[in-house]
Amino acid sequence: MQERTERLKKMFCEIYGGSPDDLRIFASPGRVNLIGEHIDYCGGFVLPAALTLDTVIVMRVRKDRKIRLAATDLPDRVELDLDNLEPARNLKWGNYQAGVADELQKAGYTLVGADMLYDDTVPHGAGLSSSAAIEVATAFALAKTGFEHGGIDKNPDPVEMALISRRAENNFCGVSCGIMDQFASAMGKKDHAILLNCSTLEYRYVPLRLGKYCIILADTKKKRSLADSKYNERFAEVSKGLRILRNHLPQINNLCDMTPEDLKNHIDKIEDPVIRRRVEHVVMENARVHKSIEALEKNDIGLFGEYMKEAHESIRDLYEVTGPELDAMFEEALAVPGVVGARMTGAGFGGCTVNIVERDAADEFISVVGKNYEKRTGLKPAFYICDIGDGVREIVLR
Repeated sequence: MQERTERLKKMFCEIYGGSPDDLRIFASPGRVNLIGEHIDYCGGFVLPAALTLDTVIVMRVRKDRKIRLAATDLPDRVELDLDNLEPARNLKWGNYQAGVADELQKAGYTLVGADMLYDDTVPHGAGLSSSAAIEVATAFALAKTGFEHGGIDKNPDPVEMALISRRAENNFCGVSCGIMDQFASAMGKKDHAILLNCSTLEYRYVPLRLGKYCIILADTKKKRSLADSKYNERFAEVSKGLRILRNHLPQINNLCDMTPEDLKNHIDKIEDPVIRRRVEHVVMENARVHKSIEALEKNDIGLFGEYMKEAHESIRDLYEVTGPELDAMFEEALAVPGVVGARMTGAGFGGCTVNIVERDAADEFISVVGKNYEKRTGLKPAFYICDIGDGVREIVLR
């Protein structure tokens, strides 16, 4: 990190001028959802973890109400006016930051101007929540510096930064999303996953002691062109299933309030076989999350890996949001010795699989899976070896 931040401080001064002495550095990670897919909007439990891939912001406070934005991988230079953020809605890059500033001010935070340089190691478009990393890092940085320079309001609370970031994406950027991505980015903890109840935001940390294993994210490089339309379609299907089942189980508010026993006793009330498959995935996936917690608390990574495989098969066969590329990556991963778990992660129809692999087998995994996947699909994948890291924070270098 020291080498990276020194490089970024030098680049910052080349863009904005001045001395590196008054610069501050903030970071927030991308996330991977280890298990619990497409059940967050059904009131389910999810198990995300913060990655060591992240967004880093180098920042200097200004004396006016302007926020200037730059990124290490983009030629764009954006200037925002804290007193008139509305025009930024249409920005191709910079609208997430503007949305966060807008929601912070609506929540009563006093903000000050700043020059900001962004550096991302979270790959964009891979389903690892690069947008949440940008939002949460921006929210924390702006709220913290505003608090210190304004002398009023409050120090930023990470959970509130997650909620504000989600509202920014929903309200300012027009993207429908749940809370999981921003919550994991804000609240991540090294060597732990987060068991999050999406209906109540209750959470607890679950140890994830990988030991001789590592997490390898395999990016299919398939553009997720169907993800948004199929998301809306699946949401409508599970909503229909809930309406039918509430006629027989009036006490449930969400599908994930059902147990596998409830499912067995009442699934025949749904006549449409498509709706039945969707409901079955949701209820059984939620149950799989709880079984996964038991495995991880016993440090049984092998058993957890088996649940990951079951989860992929369920979302492939019952929920039908994988597609040939994700399925090819899943199948090729399981053919490599040293792989204990694999599944798709994210919205589907592209993006990444998450794989738990013996560290000694990581190079072979990348070589063999990469070659065989490219042969099957014609796409050249990318691989990221990751550990589980901390959530949003200021980096203070000694």
